[in-house]
Amino acid sequence: MLKSDAARPVLATAAEAEKFMRLALHEAQKSAEAGEVPVGAVIVRDGEVVATGRNRREADKNALAHAEIEAIDRACKVLGGWRLWECELFVTLEPCPMCAGAIVNARLQRVTYGARDPKNGAVESVLSMFELPFTHKPEAVGGVLETECAEALTSFFKALRKKGK
Repeated sequence: MLKSDAARPVLATAAEAEKFMRLALHEAQKSAEAGEVPVGAVIVRDGEVVATGRNRREADKNALAHAEIEAIDRACKVLGGWRLWECELFVTLEPCPMCAGAIVNARLQRVTYGARDPKNGAVESVLSMFELPFTHKPEAVGGVLETECAEALTSFFKALRKKGK
């Protein structure tokens, strides 16, 4: 079934995007405090937070425990279905190929991310997965609170290197 323009979800404004990215940064901080790479995610529908997620790969000993995957899983459970076409995702780091694939499959309307990932980013840095001929093409907005998001990662890795000495 096609959705008419009138049925399209209400997406966040630039000011709201910053607010939701700050929530994602809060989730990233929780990851850092737990010794995880600080990545946080928030899923929003019509201006309301539906689910959050954060990186838990070390604690869960699971390569799939990325912030985006956790947030998508929770949103599906909260909303009672796998199609999140009315939702948007805010994440502190550009999604990797696995997460970009999950975003496509979940039919998220838009992805807003903070820091670019020049080594693993699958939205614009290494490849542009949302431009490939999949059945769904999420809108993507990068660089929201980019400095703060990048600093969270830089600080974490700097502290980790210092601790290792």
